[in-house]
Amino acid sequence: MEHTQYSTKYISPIGTLTISAMNNKITGLWIENQKYDQSTLGEHVQKDSLPLFEEVKQWLNHYFNGEKPEIKFPIEPVKNSSFRHLVWNILSSIPYGQVTTYGKIAKQLEKELRGQRVSAQAVGGAVGHNPISILVPCHRVIGTDGKLTGYAGGIDKKRYLLKLENIRLEGDLVCMKDHFMKNN
Repeated sequence: MEHTQYSTKYISPIGTLTISAMNNKITGLWIENQKYDQSTLGEHVQKDSLPLFEEVKQWLNHYFNGEKPEIKFPIEPVKNSSFRHLVWNILSSIPYGQVTTYGKIAKQLEKELRGQRVSAQAVGGAVGHNPISILVPCHRVIGTDGKLTGYAGGIDKKRYLLKLENIRLEGDLVCMKDHFMKNN
């Protein structure tokens, strides 16, 4: 099994994105200059010609054109704590055009972890370290009061992505009655 980490660039409306893959699975997608980036994963070999990268770039083209593309390629965040993986799995279930809060994710995790206490701050740390931005939609997580908070790519990028998904904002507040995730 090959363990080379490959990467490519994609020019998007929110800046240059770096996409990484290993073993034919997407392992990362970072916004240029985001707080936590691919430098934590070690070396990457630039390889623009991977068919997987072409699939992701097509997905991104559709997404940035305001469509709701379905992810049909494998995603596997690099090995990390089991807690972060639980949070990232929940992030992956937040539908396009909807939001949830750090606190709601904490409550959902408490159920999954059979009553083990989980803080919204711990969830925030895991969300902030999400290595696959946009595809694992951490931009869809907001503060309990509806405020746009904590996006490693920058609040301006979070605002752009939410507006792209037709989520109504009033300043830095999401109109939650219109966009709050159901079953949460």
